[in-house]
Amino acid sequence: MEPFTVLKSKSTPLDRVNVDTDQIVPQQFLKLVSRSGFGNYLFYNWRFDAKGRPRPDFILNDPEYKGRQILLARDNFGSGSSREHAAWAILDYGFRAVIAPSFADIFYNNCFKNGILPVRLKAEEVEYLFQNGELEIEIDLSKQTVTAGQNVMYFAIDEFRKKLMIEGLDSIGLTLKLEKEIDLYERTHQVCTPSL
Repeated sequence: MEPFTVLKSKSTPLDRVNVDTDQIVPQQFLKLVSRSGFGNYLFYNWRFDAKGRPRPDFILNDPEYKGRQILLARDNFGSGSSREHAAWAILDYGFRAVIAPSFADIFYNNCFKNGILPVRLKAEEVEYLFQNGELEIEIDLSKQTVTAGQNVMYFAIDEFRKKLMIEGLDSIGLTLKLEKEIDLYERTHQVCTPSL
């Protein structure tokens, strides 16, 4: 996983509440066996019409928003099923952070597992970001701040998750960091335990 320290980007505002995981990545695309490629299907039913043509009125189809790494959302983002594919699609598309007033718990957890920083801000702070969409946003994970213009907003995050994000570690990476200790335990355990 790529470490997350400071991210600077303008945001892509998705002005919808209760965006569920089936809207983030529709079920017909869950057959893929690799994590890569899901960005092509992010918000597919909103981005494309029934014939697969881009809808000109959807924000991700506006060239002005191309390359932005912060998705700005409304309440209850990521609700619905527990599919991890939703986080894969967001990351594969290029977003490293999602800012919203609230997230569904499973989606929130899946973000951390996949290197996406979900940032909970107060509703009025999110509204400020929506109203000032062309401001560059700086997310500083170590300080737990979101800065836009002259406004500095603070967000809470579990210290362990923060450490993992800053170091770029997922569950496997964390385990591999303890490889020497695990090997020592295995060797010691084999010596102390007779074979059957």
